[in-house]
Amino acid sequence: MYLNACGDGWSGYHGCGGSGSSRSTPWPNSGPLDGDLTSAVKREARDVVVMGSLDIVRQLMTEDLVAEYRLMTFPTILGAGQRLFPADGPHRDLECVSAEQVGALVLTRYGRAAAR
Repeated sequence: MYLNACGDGWSGYHGCGGSGSSRSTPWPNSGPLDGDLTSAVKREARDVVVMGSLDIVRQLMTEDLVAEYRLMTFPTILGAGQRLFPADGPHRDLECVSAEQVGALVLTRYGRAAAR
């Protein structure tokens, strides 16, 4: 698991990592997650970026702690896998903030939809 609390862009980041029982992280400017995930995110005053963990994102979604989704989509058909938004999960009203094609990759940003 890796969480990144951003200060001024990426230059002022502090990372939190954790897996198993290790109390150290291999990244500079980083340390182990203190306490449970949702409590740590609620305490953090800066933006938190989650990279590469569907389990972490779902925990934060359940607690309504995700304000924006930044997705990198590759046009690969696998026919299997886990959904980001499962059918039995909470309903989310999102709107596309931006979409950009970079080669075969599509970068999209979705935020909470404005109240109508």
